[in-house]
Amino acid sequence: MNDQIKIKNTAVAVDIGTTKVCAIAGQLNEYGKLEIVGMGVVRSEGVSRGVVSNIDKTVKAIREAVDIAERNAHCKFKVVHVGIAGQHIKSLHHHGLLVRHDSNTEINQDDIDKLIKDMYKLVLPPGDKILHVVPQEYTVDDEQDIFDPIGMSGVRLEANFHIITGQISASRNILRCVEKAGLEVADVTLEPIASAASVLSEEEKEAGIALVDIGGGTTDITIFKDGIIRHTCVIPFGGNIITKDIREGCTVMNEQAEKLKVKFGSAMADEIVDNRIITIPGFKGRDHKEISEKNLARIIQARVEEIFDYVLWEVRRSGYDGKLIAGMVLTGGGSLLKHIDLLAEYHTGLPTRVGQPIEHLAHGYSSQLASPIFATAVGLLKHTIDNYGDKTSYVEEFKRITDEPSYSNNYYPPLNNTVPKVENKVEEQPDIEEEETPETGKKKGLFNKLFTLTKDFFETVPDSEF
Repeated sequence: MNDQIKIKNTAVAVDIGTTKVCAIAGQLNEYGKLEIVGMGVVRSEGVSRGVVSNIDKTVKAIREAVDIAERNAHCKFKVVHVGIAGQHIKSLHHHGLLVRHDSNTEINQDDIDKLIKDMYKLVLPPGDKILHVVPQEYTVDDEQDIFDPIGMSGVRLEANFHIITGQISASRNILRCVEKAGLEVADVTLEPIASAASVLSEEEKEAGIALVDIGGGTTDITIFKDGIIRHTCVIPFGGNIITKDIREGCTVMNEQAEKLKVKFGSAMADEIVDNRIITIPGFKGRDHKEISEKNLARIIQARVEEIFDYVLWEVRRSGYDGKLIAGMVLTGGGSLLKHIDLLAEYHTGLPTRVGQPIEHLAHGYSSQLASPIFATAVGLLKHTIDNYGDKTSYVEEFKRITDEPSYSNNYYPPLNNTVPKVENKVEEQPDIEEEETPETGKKKGLFNKLFTLTKDFFETVPDSEF
């Protein structure tokens, strides 16, 4: 019974990215930390720059990732929480006003909800929809810069809002892919918000920080100040364009360019001391190609500096230039480039670190999850549990899954020891050979005993008696 309760409290999130699709399931333990009970990661081929470009390939990748995660968690998922990103994401600021008729009563949550609902009535460009409405600060009558007006008295309740929008077609395509994979969607969350939930501390958000998530197809930027999201934007290129530059600069295949970036890539050419020569096998019957490590780093550095130019431009556009005391945090697959944090500090002047999604994970987590690649997936799961965990039943009954024989045949080991084991029920079935063997042994023993006694009797009787 305890296992059923534990599985029922499990939340499920799906990160649909340009390079990978990740399905992750987990729950909060008694210490408020995330315990990951199942995770599946497969290569994504139907997504370009965060937007679905091939429905069938995306559905196949989602189904494969979810199947692996279900085998790890020993339960079947029915509802998932999905992340959304892409170059279509935009943000704007708006001012809201609510006139209260009774000034003697206190401001409550219903008044704030009315203000937020009014923001969803804004007229947007054709094809856009509002994804998130984030309150900034409130004003009660003439009292400004109030972060929590609940309990105060006043007639005029005003607020500044940060509104995040996206294309309706892009979000519908994601929902359609998830539904075709046999799952229901609880809600959609902007991926930069999810990434921030996994790698940023409350102190950093309060001091002021820029989170730069360098993914495969896009680079997401989120700026926090005073614990509130102040600015969000998406740069329409990421790690894949670095691979493309290597492919064209070194005249190699795309797969070879990706391996060069991952194994030998560096974001700073000046940090290359020995300048090794990298040999790439040529085509059939052709000579090998030789590339110096420093030239490879120069190609990478030029593109990464361009990304940080865009980051600086967005920081200035947000109005928080010079106010980000905590500096910048890099995450995503692009942050794995060697010396990228040093280049970020030199180029932007902001103190920089690489963010790993381990702050909210329970002890004993898989080392695979410590990579910045999974910052969005872990943050999406945490955001799901914090905001929707008790409102939705994400998985099927535990008992129904353990009775399915297919999961015992294709077993994937769990990521930690918190998952109850699925025991095969072979022991309950009577083993004919084992049950008959003792009886057969008894019969043989009795016959042998009678034969021995008879033999002894005849051997001991004197011949004269016959």
